[in-house]
Amino acid sequence: MKNKLGIFVVCLFCQIALGQNSRISLHGQVVNSSLSIESGYVMNINANSRTFIGSGGLFDILAKPKDTLVFTGMAFQSKKIVLTEKDCAEILFVVPLELVNNQLKEVVVHKELKVKSLGVGSQAIVDMQFEDDKQSTAKNTAMYSDQTIKYGTDFVRIFKDVKKLLRKKDDVKEEEISDIAFVAYAKDNFQPDFFTKTLGLKEDEIDLFLMYCSNDPESKRHVDPDQKFELIDFLINKNKEFKKSNVVEK
Repeated sequence: MKNKLGIFVVCLFCQIALGQNSRISLHGQVVNSSLSIESGYVMNINANSRTFIGSGGLFDILAKPKDTLVFTGMAFQSKKIVLTEKDCAEILFVVPLELVNNQLKEVVVHKELKVKSLGVGSQAIVDMQFEDDKQSTAKNTAMYSDQTIKYGTDFVRIFKDVKKLLRKKDDVKEEEISDIAFVAYAKDNFQPDFFTKTLGLKEDEIDLFLMYCSNDPESKRHVDPDQKFELIDFLINKNKEFKKSNVVEK
Protein backbone atom coordinates (compact mmCIF):
# COMPACT_ATOMS: atom_id res chain seq x y z
CA MET A 1 0.00 0.00 0.00
CA LYS A 2 2.82 2.37 0.88
CA ASN A 3 4.56 1.56 -2.42
CA LYS A 4 1.40 2.39 -4.38
CA LEU A 5 0.99 5.62 -2.49
CA GLY A 6 4.60 6.54 -3.18
CA ILE A 7 4.20 5.84 -6.89
CA PHE A 8 1.03 7.95 -6.97
CA VAL A 9 2.81 10.89 -5.30
CA VAL A 10 5.74 10.67 -7.74
CA CYS A 11 3.40 10.57 -10.74
CA LEU A 12 1.43 13.54 -9.41
CA PHE A 13 4.63 15.51 -8.87
CA CYS A 14 5.81 14.73 -12.41
CA GLN A 15 2.49 15.88 -13.88
CA ILE A 16 2.67 19.16 -11.95
CA ALA A 17 6.28 19.73 -13.04
CA LEU A 18 5.45 18.99 -16.68
CA GLY A 19 2.42 21.24 -16.49
CA GLN A 20 4.53 24.14 -15.24
CA ASN A 21 7.15 23.66 -17.97
CA SER A 22 4.77 23.05 -20.89
CA ARG A 23 3.82 25.92 -23.16
CA ILE A 24 0.24 26.91 -23.87
CA SER A 25 -1.26 28.89 -26.72
CA LEU A 26 -0.97 32.60 -25.95
CA HIS A 27 -3.65 34.65 -27.69
CA GLY A 28 -2.50 38.23 -28.17
CA GLN A 29 -2.92 41.47 -30.04
CA VAL A 30 -0.45 44.22 -30.90
CA VAL A 31 -1.96 47.71 -30.96
CA ASN A 32 -1.08 51.31 -31.68
CA SER A 33 -3.09 54.42 -30.88
CA SER A 34 -2.57 55.93 -34.34
CA LEU A 35 -2.53 53.09 -36.84
CA SER A 36 -3.89 49.57 -37.13
CA ILE A 37 -1.24 46.85 -37.19
CA GLU A 38 -1.89 44.29 -39.91
CA SER A 39 1.49 42.57 -40.34
CA GLY A 40 4.74 41.68 -38.60
CA TYR A 41 6.32 38.90 -36.58
CA VAL A 42 6.22 37.57 -33.05
CA MET A 43 9.14 35.36 -32.00
CA ASN A 44 9.53 33.24 -28.88
CA ILE A 45 13.30 33.24 -28.42
CA ASN A 46 13.27 30.53 -25.76
CA ALA A 47 11.20 28.14 -27.88
CA ASN A 48 12.95 29.25 -31.10
CA SER A 49 9.60 29.66 -32.84
CA ARG A 50 7.85 32.54 -34.54
CA THR A 51 4.49 33.42 -36.01
CA PHE A 52 2.92 36.13 -38.11
CA ILE A 53 0.86 39.07 -36.90
CA GLY A 54 -2.44 38.91 -38.74
CA SER A 55 -5.38 41.17 -39.40
CA GLY A 56 -6.25 43.42 -36.49
CA GLY A 57 -2.84 42.77 -34.93
CA LEU A 58 -3.89 39.34 -33.66
CA PHE A 59 -1.42 36.52 -33.10
CA ASP A 60 -1.15 33.10 -31.42
CA ILE A 61 2.08 31.54 -30.17
CA LEU A 62 3.06 28.81 -27.73
CA ALA A 63 4.61 30.34 -24.61
CA LYS A 64 5.04 30.09 -20.87
CA PRO A 65 6.10 32.46 -18.06
CA LYS A 66 9.69 33.76 -18.34
CA ASP A 67 9.74 33.24 -22.12
CA THR A 68 11.09 36.20 -24.12
CA LEU A 69 8.90 37.44 -26.97
CA VAL A 70 10.14 39.79 -29.68
CA PHE A 71 7.69 41.87 -31.74
CA THR A 72 8.75 43.44 -35.04
CA GLY A 73 7.08 45.06 -38.03
CA MET A 74 8.02 47.28 -40.96
CA ALA A 75 6.15 50.30 -39.60
CA PHE A 76 6.61 49.73 -35.88
CA GLN A 77 9.47 49.87 -33.42
CA SER A 78 10.68 46.44 -32.33
CA LYS A 79 9.90 45.43 -28.76
CA LYS A 80 11.05 42.68 -26.40
CA ILE A 81 8.94 41.37 -23.49
CA VAL A 82 9.66 38.75 -20.82
CA LEU A 83 6.35 37.06 -20.03
CA THR A 84 4.97 36.86 -16.50
CA GLU A 85 2.39 34.54 -14.96
CA LYS A 86 -0.19 37.31 -15.32
CA ASP A 87 0.59 37.79 -19.02
CA CYS A 88 0.06 34.11 -19.77
CA ALA A 89 -3.22 34.08 -17.83
CA GLU A 90 -4.73 36.89 -19.90
CA ILE A 91 -7.60 35.96 -22.19
CA LEU A 92 -6.17 38.41 -24.73
CA PHE A 93 -2.60 39.59 -24.13
CA VAL A 94 -2.42 43.17 -25.48
CA VAL A 95 0.97 44.60 -26.50
CA PRO A 96 1.25 48.33 -27.39
CA LEU A 97 3.83 49.16 -30.07
CA GLU A 98 5.27 52.55 -31.05
CA LEU A 99 5.68 53.85 -34.58
CA VAL A 100 9.08 53.09 -36.08
CA ASN A 101 11.90 55.47 -35.14
CA ASN A 102 9.79 57.39 -32.60
CA GLN A 103 11.89 56.09 -29.74
CA LEU A 104 15.17 56.57 -31.60
CA LYS A 105 14.28 60.17 -32.46
CA GLU A 106 13.42 60.86 -28.85
CA VAL A 107 16.66 59.30 -27.66
CA VAL A 108 19.24 60.44 -30.23
CA VAL A 109 17.83 63.70 -31.62
CA HIS A 110 17.57 65.40 -28.26
CA LYS A 111 17.96 69.08 -27.48
CA GLU A 112 20.74 68.27 -25.00
CA LEU A 113 22.76 66.33 -27.58
CA LYS A 114 24.65 69.22 -29.17
CA VAL A 115 27.68 69.34 -31.45
CA LYS A 116 30.65 70.87 -29.70
CA SER A 117 32.58 73.72 -31.31
CA LEU A 118 36.18 73.27 -32.42
CA GLY A 119 37.46 75.45 -29.63
CA VAL A 120 36.23 73.14 -26.87
CA GLY A 121 38.75 70.35 -27.32
CA SER A 122 40.50 67.96 -29.65
CA GLN A 123 37.74 65.32 -29.64
CA ALA A 124 35.58 67.40 -31.98
CA ILE A 125 38.40 67.43 -34.52
CA VAL A 126 38.96 63.70 -34.13
CA ASP A 127 35.28 63.07 -34.83
CA MET A 128 35.37 64.98 -38.13
CA GLN A 129 35.41 62.98 -41.37
CA PHE A 130 37.54 63.97 -44.39
CA GLU A 131 37.53 62.85 -48.01
CA ASP A 132 40.61 61.23 -49.53
CA ASP A 133 43.12 63.43 -51.34
CA LYS A 134 46.32 62.69 -53.23
CA GLN A 135 48.35 62.54 -50.03
CA SER A 136 45.90 60.28 -48.20
CA THR A 137 46.34 56.54 -47.90
CA ALA A 138 45.05 54.92 -51.06
CA LYS A 139 41.82 52.94 -50.76
CA ASN A 140 42.27 49.31 -51.76
CA THR A 141 39.31 48.55 -54.05
CA ALA A 142 40.65 45.16 -55.07
CA MET A 143 40.06 43.50 -51.69
CA TYR A 144 36.71 41.91 -50.86
CA SER A 145 34.44 44.36 -49.01
CA ASP A 146 33.28 43.52 -45.50
CA GLN A 147 29.95 45.22 -46.41
CA THR A 148 30.41 47.96 -43.82
CA ILE A 149 29.51 51.54 -44.63
CA LYS A 150 32.39 53.96 -44.92
CA TYR A 151 32.45 56.36 -41.97
CA GLY A 152 29.91 54.34 -40.01
CA THR A 153 28.43 55.65 -36.77
CA ASP A 154 30.70 55.80 -33.74
CA PHE A 155 28.43 53.50 -31.75
CA VAL A 156 30.49 53.55 -28.57
CA ARG A 157 30.29 57.33 -28.12
CA ILE A 158 26.62 57.57 -29.16
CA PHE A 159 25.68 54.74 -26.80
CA LYS A 160 27.33 56.59 -23.91
CA ASP A 161 25.46 59.80 -24.82
CA VAL A 162 22.18 57.90 -25.07
CA LYS A 163 22.64 56.37 -21.62
CA LYS A 164 23.36 59.79 -20.13
CA LEU A 165 20.22 61.28 -21.65
CA LEU A 166 18.02 58.40 -20.51
CA ARG A 167 19.46 58.03 -17.02
CA LYS A 168 16.74 60.27 -15.58
CA LYS A 169 13.91 58.42 -17.33
CA ASP A 170 12.55 55.66 -15.11
CA ASP A 171 10.37 54.13 -17.84
CA VAL A 172 13.30 53.30 -20.14
CA LYS A 173 15.28 50.22 -19.13
CA GLU A 174 18.99 49.73 -19.76
CA GLU A 175 18.26 46.50 -21.64
CA GLU A 176 15.84 48.29 -23.95
CA ILE A 177 18.46 50.93 -24.75
CA SER A 178 21.02 48.22 -25.53
CA ASP A 179 18.65 46.39 -27.87
CA ILE A 180 17.73 49.54 -29.80
CA ALA A 181 21.36 50.65 -29.97
CA PHE A 182 22.56 47.27 -31.29
CA VAL A 183 19.88 47.16 -34.01
CA ALA A 184 20.66 50.74 -35.06
CA TYR A 185 24.42 50.05 -35.06
CA ALA A 186 24.15 46.90 -37.18
CA LYS A 187 21.80 48.50 -39.73
CA ASP A 188 24.00 51.60 -39.97
CA ASN A 189 27.25 49.69 -40.49
CA PHE A 190 26.08 47.11 -43.05
CA GLN A 191 24.60 47.55 -46.49
CA PRO A 192 21.05 46.15 -46.93
CA ASP A 193 22.49 43.59 -49.36
CA PHE A 194 24.46 42.03 -46.53
CA PHE A 195 21.22 41.04 -44.80
CA THR A 196 19.14 40.16 -47.88
CA LYS A 197 21.80 38.50 -50.06
CA THR A 198 24.63 37.35 -47.80
CA LEU A 199 22.37 36.23 -44.93
CA GLY A 200 19.38 35.45 -47.13
CA LEU A 201 16.87 37.35 -44.98
CA LYS A 202 13.62 38.87 -46.16
CA GLU A 203 13.40 42.63 -45.79
CA ASP A 204 10.76 42.35 -43.08
CA GLU A 205 12.87 39.81 -41.17
CA ILE A 206 15.91 42.05 -40.66
CA ASP A 207 14.71 43.82 -37.50
CA LEU A 208 13.43 40.53 -36.06
CA PHE A 209 16.80 38.91 -36.72
CA LEU A 210 18.76 41.78 -35.14
CA MET A 211 16.51 41.78 -32.07
CA TYR A 212 17.07 38.02 -31.87
CA CYS A 213 20.83 38.67 -31.97
CA SER A 214 20.63 41.46 -29.37
CA ASN A 215 19.14 39.00 -26.87
CA ASP A 216 22.48 37.17 -26.87
CA PRO A 217 24.88 38.88 -24.39
CA GLU A 218 27.73 38.25 -26.83
CA SER A 219 26.26 40.84 -29.21
CA LYS A 220 27.32 43.65 -26.85
CA ARG A 221 30.96 42.56 -27.17
CA HIS A 222 31.03 43.19 -30.92
CA VAL A 223 29.91 46.81 -31.09
CA ASP A 224 33.39 48.25 -31.22
CA PRO A 225 34.98 49.56 -34.46
CA ASP A 226 37.80 47.05 -33.99
CA GLN A 227 35.33 44.15 -33.81
CA LYS A 228 33.80 44.40 -37.30
CA PHE A 229 34.99 41.03 -38.54
CA GLU A 230 34.02 39.40 -35.25
CA LEU A 231 30.56 40.97 -35.61
CA ILE A 232 30.21 39.54 -39.12
CA ASP A 233 31.08 36.05 -37.84
CA PHE A 234 28.63 36.49 -34.97
CA LEU A 235 25.79 37.52 -37.32
CA ILE A 236 26.49 34.63 -39.70
CA ASN A 237 26.44 32.10 -36.85
CA LYS A 238 23.28 33.59 -35.32
CA ASN A 239 21.66 33.51 -38.75
CA LYS A 240 22.11 29.73 -38.85
CA GLU A 241 20.21 29.48 -35.54
CA PHE A 242 17.58 31.95 -36.73
CA LYS A 243 16.95 29.95 -39.90
CA LYS A 244 16.18 26.87 -37.77
CA SER A 245 13.38 28.66 -35.91
CA ASN A 246 9.97 27.06 -36.36
CA VAL A 247 7.63 29.33 -38.32
CA VAL A 248 4.04 28.71 -37.20
CA GLU A 249 1.58 29.46 -39.98
CA LYS A 250 -1.69 31.05 -38.92
